[in-house]
Amino acid sequence: MSNPALNKAFGSKLTPAGYPEYPGYAPRGGTGTAQAPRYGEQATYQSPQYQAPQYQAPQYGGTPNPADLEQSYNMPPAGPAETGRLTLDDVIMKTALTLGVVVLTGAGAWILTGSNPGLGMTLTIVGALAGFVLGLVNAFKKEPSPALILAYAAFEGLFLGGISAWFEAMYPGIVIQAVLATVVTFGVTLALYANRIVRVTGRFMRFVMIAMVSYLAFSLVNLVLMLTGVTDGMFGVRSMEVAGIPLGLLIGAFAVLLATFSLLIDFHVIEQGVKAGVPARYAWSGAFGLTVTLVWLYIEILRILAILRGE
Repeated sequence: MSNPALNKAFGSKLTPAGYPEYPGYAPRGGTGTAQAPRYGEQATYQSPQYQAPQYQAPQYGGTPNPADLEQSYNMPPAGPAETGRLTLDDVIMKTALTLGVVVLTGAGAWILTGSNPGLGMTLTIVGALAGFVLGLVNAFKKEPSPALILAYAAFEGLFLGGISAWFEAMYPGIVIQAVLATVVTFGVTLALYANRIVRVTGRFMRFVMIAMVSYLAFSLVNLVLMLTGVTDGMFGVRSMEVAGIPLGLLIGAFAVLLATFSLLIDFHVIEQGVKAGVPARYAWSGAFGLTVTLVWLYIEILRILAILRGE
């Protein structure tokens, strides 16, 4: 007798003669019993008959059309825009949108400052403080936030519109001069970078970073001196003269050069991002960087022109 445990394990059944029943097993004569050969007769055995299973290849929509295959092969590969990667067009569009917000809110602040100087001054101060805070938040944020970047642009517009209206009232025509100078500087810097006349290296970036931190420290000290009344000039320490030359001109020229270097770094970072295939959402980061630098450049040029035209 067979082992019941093995029978249970393999899940087979027994024939009436006590043999395991496997697929294709058929006893001789079809009686289901095994007959022992008689004396003098030769035992005959019949091997089980197996039939190979029939398989049919699956159908996947039928035979492709050769014309469709030829069209697929001739199509251009998917570009960065189709794969969700950063492109220069993305950066340009986002930068235009961000600068457009700056211009719109700046125009509103300009009009309000002209009609209500007290309200205009309040908006200028609020725009400066809020823009500074949002600038830091966006600068240290790992993922770009379009809402925060556009909010920064709106507050910067309030600041620029108010301060521009104030300078324009003192020195007519100074704002258009500052705008043109900013646009020309941006265009020349972009042309120099695009034609590889100026290259951005690791040493160059480290130098600019150190210079920017130093300039930021000077600006904060100068602001404190102005608020505490230590210096009585319109621009604080910048109003002082060295050998008959206003110190503000020297510092302003250095600041404009530094802002130009910052533009070169912005171009370089954006280009490397496009080459590396970073996600398209980082176009907002490029737009934010360019907006910050252009605002800074405009303010420095406006201050230099005011020093040249004032006392």
